[in-house]
Amino acid sequence: MTDIHGYHAHVYFDADTLEQARSLCEEAARRFPLQMGRVHERPVGPHPDWSCQLAFGPDLLNEVLPWLAMNRRGLVVFTHPVTDDQLVDHRDYAIWMGAVRPLKLSIFE
Repeated sequence: MTDIHGYHAHVYFDADTLEQARSLCEEAARRFPLQMGRVHERPVGPHPDWSCQLAFGPDLLNEVLPWLAMNRRGLVVFTHPVTDDQLVDHRDYAIWMGAVRPLKLSIFE
């Protein structure tokens, strides 16, 4: 089995849901020992929408994932493991809550 070093949950939003997304991410950072990234008001990396990343260890998946599912209030959340292969992480190991969005995977090739 591939070693999973951690997980990234990317909360997607737009101008209308910016404050909702910021609040969700800040609350996650208060509740769990995870790292909240910047709130990007533009697409960054492979992400097609504005986003904020939550980074956490494998031991927190069973707590963070259900909490996000129950508290995302319609926001799209894209979660993936962090292994040694970013392309596979984003393409094959994706966990989507809400609409599946088209990632720009060419940046990994």
